[in-house]
Amino acid sequence: MGTIFNSNKGRIFTSHNQPPPSCTRTHQVGALLLITATFFLTRLFDQSQSISETLINGDGSGSFTWPQRGYGTHLSLKIYIYEETEIDGLTELLHGRDGKITADACVKGQWGTQVKIHRLLSNSRFRTRKKEEADLFFVPSYVKCVRMFGGLNDKEINQTYVKVLSQMPYFRRSGGRDHVFIFPSGAGAHLFRSWSTYINRSIILTPEGYRTDKKDTSAFNTWKDIIIPGNVDDGMTKSGIRMVQPLPLSKRKYLANYLGRAQGKVGRLKLIDLANQYSNKLECPALKFSGPDKLGKVDYFQHLRNAKFCLAPRGESSWTLRFYESFFVECVPVILSDEAELPFQNVIDYTRVSIKWPSTRIGPELLEYLESIPDEDIERMILNGRQVRCLWVYAAESEQCSAMQGIMWELQRKVREFHQSTETFWLHNQTIVNRNLAEFSSWKAPMPLP
Repeated sequence: MGTIFNSNKGRIFTSHNQPPPSCTRTHQVGALLLITATFFLTRLFDQSQSISETLINGDGSGSFTWPQRGYGTHLSLKIYIYEETEIDGLTELLHGRDGKITADACVKGQWGTQVKIHRLLSNSRFRTRKKEEADLFFVPSYVKCVRMFGGLNDKEINQTYVKVLSQMPYFRRSGGRDHVFIFPSGAGAHLFRSWSTYINRSIILTPEGYRTDKKDTSAFNTWKDIIIPGNVDDGMTKSGIRMVQPLPLSKRKYLANYLGRAQGKVGRLKLIDLANQYSNKLECPALKFSGPDKLGKVDYFQHLRNAKFCLAPRGESSWTLRFYESFFVECVPVILSDEAELPFQNVIDYTRVSIKWPSTRIGPELLEYLESIPDEDIERMILNGRQVRCLWVYAAESEQCSAMQGIMWELQRKVREFHQSTETFWLHNQTIVNRNLAEFSSWKAPMPLP
């Protein structure tokens, strides 16, 4: 006779002629298999739906995950991209005063990320063509390239940016807090001289985290801005056969190298002096970046791969492209720039893939330290570097791991449900108005800016 408890009524009912259930070993094994299969299927589903999606590098040699804390469970945002024809002045920021500078001409070099990010966002599944549903607004500009080619001077850049911003009601609505700008060179947002007046609350994408050597203040703010990787040559980052392959450690001629100009910078001058004293350990060739003796791309990376450690000292600014390049020739980067900021610190432990050494202690002590590191430790750091370098590659959205994937996750953290500025007001029925109590839909350009 068995008893069954009815929890709803609190009464015991007696059942007749029901033998107690038996649990054979077959049942136990079957139950265990069912539990195991359910567990793995659940984990597989969760991984496909959440931010814990595995990011696998281009070589398939490793993986890591984005932390759910602070990011959410999946990418879900809408970005509006301003068309160059809809805002008077935007064409000049993209192609110069005469409109002759092309995107293809600007996609190379350290400022190429302005073009690459613009193109990738334009083809992104997160793009929206409806301003009213956008979480963020992207303001395209190739202004660093345009300036380099003489398309605009500094005064014209400043005037054009102000003109462009005065025609954007949504910029006025939020005080620029939901607008995104790219400044990809060492100068950062200082290319726009009046940045601190007009876009000091906007989201700035830049590789430059600190630049006060010639300025009163840094244009980078850890609260709102995003550090992005530098633009490594496509011949080294695209999947398939790279133009230069890494060398085994045993075949590398030098302990360390520095490839770059002195530019009168103390750290770089110290490295050149050190190379003169220890020419068998440290290579610092006199590089020519123009003229008949200019070092070609292939030659440059062949030099770079010929050392166990690639030294990355400060130049005009705190960031250096050599840090990112070193991962693709598989030498361990040694940061000799005290103020350098690095991208995606929420997912990357840089102590596992690089070394940071005080710039004030550049000398024989540095070489002695590097020489003391066993090859097995160097190999381990190189292996870890292979797992994260996919985040330096500006690849299509279909790639599981790329610089754009990282940037999109970081942008999602900047999305606000509520938009406020000193010129934005609201009424009891959620109507957004300006100081004259004019509804947002009737705001007309040009609008006064701070």
